[in-house]
Amino acid sequence: MKMIVVLCLGILLLVVHGCFGEGINRKSFPDGFVFGTASSAYQYEGAVKEDGRGPAIWDKFAHTFGKVTDFSNADVAVDQYHLYEGDIQLMKDMGMDAYRFSISWPRIFPNGSGEINQAGIDHYNRLINSLLAHGIEPYVTLYHWDLPQALADKYNGWLDTRIINDFATYADTCFQKFGDRVKNWMTFNEPHTFTVQGYDVGLQAPGRCSILLRLFCRAGNSATEPYIVGHNVLLSHAAAFDIYKRKYKAKQNGRIGLAFDAIWYEPGTNKTEDIEAAQRVQDFQLGWFLDPIMFGDYPSSMKTRVGERLPKFSKVQSALLKGSLDFVGVNHYTTWYAWHNSTNIIGVLLNDSLSDSGSLTLPWKNGKAIGDRANSIWLYIVPEGFRSLLNYIKNRYGNPLVIITENGMDDPNSPFISLKDALKDEKRVKYHIEYLRNLLAAIKEDGCNVKGYFAWSLLDNWEWGAGFSSRFGLFFVDYNDNLKRYAKNSAIWFKNFLNSG
Repeated sequence: MKMIVVLCLGILLLVVHGCFGEGINRKSFPDGFVFGTASSAYQYEGAVKEDGRGPAIWDKFAHTFGKVTDFSNADVAVDQYHLYEGDIQLMKDMGMDAYRFSISWPRIFPNGSGEINQAGIDHYNRLINSLLAHGIEPYVTLYHWDLPQALADKYNGWLDTRIINDFATYADTCFQKFGDRVKNWMTFNEPHTFTVQGYDVGLQAPGRCSILLRLFCRAGNSATEPYIVGHNVLLSHAAAFDIYKRKYKAKQNGRIGLAFDAIWYEPGTNKTEDIEAAQRVQDFQLGWFLDPIMFGDYPSSMKTRVGERLPKFSKVQSALLKGSLDFVGVNHYTTWYAWHNSTNIIGVLLNDSLSDSGSLTLPWKNGKAIGDRANSIWLYIVPEGFRSLLNYIKNRYGNPLVIITENGMDDPNSPFISLKDALKDEKRVKYHIEYLRNLLAAIKEDGCNVKGYFAWSLLDNWEWGAGFSSRFGLFFVDYNDNLKRYAKNSAIWFKNFLNSG
């Protein structure tokens, strides 16, 4: 009998241990490895008309009928502009080392350029100082999609080369005002995403496209504009990196990266044409922006397939770009399949950067999904794809310093789910366990040079075109009761993970 009780206790302990980390914790990772949570100004702050902030392109887009699935906007979002002190305490209580947030360009320059808004500077000084006072390191993104509307009105924003100088001035201002305390900068968040979503398929601000016979957008050219925008973004990044290197690095001793979106693509079959198709998709996603920074030019597949529509770098621009990164930020969520596209139907209908890759991508094959789906239609849970991606970056780019700047999954925001049940996010707990396990294997077994991990996201928040319909947070935000924050099981799991071992 005693033996049975001991055995049962042993099994129970194994189950509990399994629920709280499957044998991994903070100490499983190398010394100095940074754990944090991530956010962005537009999705979190609210207060869009307070303290001198100018309008952003997302303000206009979100208030345009039909652009956001639940017809919401981010005028209030989760009000972190006013509630940041409490949110910082949540991070400290969990044991997080760092917080990744973005600065709102129209808070610093309401007109995109010209006069600085001191109230905006003051706000971020208070936020940064509070983080440091609580022992949390700030990781700052300069551009997380909230372009000042004034620059869109003045010269169409990222479509005009004048944006390079205006972004450089904005970056310079942030380095000058905050760089004595901020040591980790990202110039851009997911340039590929806002380039394609904003200027190719029109699903994000500013909503430009020409696909499907111009049914969806009033203006734009999906065959050319994404490449023009991407080119100007890269040159803006290079300009900001050069300014930091020349004016601030010696004194401030910080580093500059860029947060790239990176889905992993598995070939749909082991045929050579599908293996090559998966590589082309990666070229048109990660390579589009990382190759010029690492090698000084676009991937050869892009140059071949896009031809004259792809802008060219001068020798000076190429030299300025090459090596303009101290670390590679990786936003990774999911894995899809890729096949060679043998028909030209998609090319005719779209005539855009997506069809240019000559590949077909889907999250299922033979009627079976690649993994369990989260809430978002694009987010399938495939932890081993994470390890494959990190090895790809290691092998292609010479094992650069990598920081995982976003990783996470969402649940639905349903009025039929009680608060009590919404906090039981075991699927998210399992997601983070399995993705962290694959990250650890990539570091320890494969030698990938990864030094940090940021969960998306600290709080449920406003998720762009999905509005409030999607909940990515470790903390539940009650949108019907003064935006109160409640710890989900995933927040409790992270607290155990970070404080045990």
